[in-house]
Amino acid sequence: MNLPRYQLKAEKSLMVFEFVSEGPKGKIPKLVKFSETNIENVFNLAFGDKDLKSGEIDDKVVSNNSDSEKVLATVVATVYAFTDKYPESWIFAMGSTKGRTRLYRMGITKYLNDIRKDFEVLGLKENLWHPFKKEIEYEAFLVKRKK
Repeated sequence: MNLPRYQLKAEKSLMVFEFVSEGPKGKIPKLVKFSETNIENVFNLAFGDKDLKSGEIDDKVVSNNSDSEKVLATVVATVYAFTDKYPESWIFAMGSTKGRTRLYRMGITKYLNDIRKDFEVLGLKENLWHPFKKEIEYEAFLVKRKK
């Protein structure tokens, strides 16, 4: 995915990334956080606007800042950085709503050929993980960097 993306700031651990979306609605701070799950080497990817009061992710707000491709490319850049540092990790992603999960699926579908060069991609359907296929509605996604 050779798309324009935003400048990232990251913690040394590469578990938390920040960037700023710029568009018609102004400058909107964003956060990407990777957190451990109860499964070894599986990390949850959380993404959304940064709540300026709490400093936490608000994954329910709809920004509509007309830069979704650039935001997506920036989030993908965090996955590359994270898996560079933690190459054995699986990244779990699921939208905060069914609609957001659908948007993630559409993004994966659009860039699937590029993504598959570097990542194994699975989709969750009816409590089973399957190799990702276009046009199937998944409940969540797992990706792992290829060696």
